Amino acid sequence: MAVGTFVDKQHQPTMKGISASIGSKKELWDSLERFIAENYRTKRDFAFYGRNYGWAVRFRKAGKALLSMYPGKGSFTVQIVLGATPTKKASSLRLGRNVRTVLRNAHEFPEGCWLFIKVGSKQDVRDVQQLLLLKEQPKPSP
Repeated sequence: MAVGTFVDKQHQPTMKGISASIGSKKELWDSLERFIAENYRTKRDFAFYGRNYGWAVRFRKAGKALLSMYPGKGSFTVQIVLGATPTKKASSLRLGRNVRTVLRNAHEFPEGCWLFIKVGSKQDVRDVQQLLLLKEQPKPSP
């Protein structure tokens, strides 16, 4: 089963289609997007990661991936890659059960831990925000 719902490379989803797909989780999606916009200077685009993952809304900072969001049916999954130091620091955070489990079960690759977090609650959004803050310092306030 694919991580996201939109797995046809020939048909890039629209934001309207994504909203319809994620349904009641739209508020959580919007909350996370707002956090990213307020704290990071990112470029948002769509990327297709193959049939096993599908289309994602990707946020990039200075050419590097900050976070990807895969829309699902009534849900969405966030992908964040943490290097060794942020991964160690994450283990000391007060995270909810869902994200703690993902972190504990994550496989380490040379580029870091690939975390796929199915976001289902405000706690999950707060946890993803904490992980983002470990990964990348926010932009300075004007």
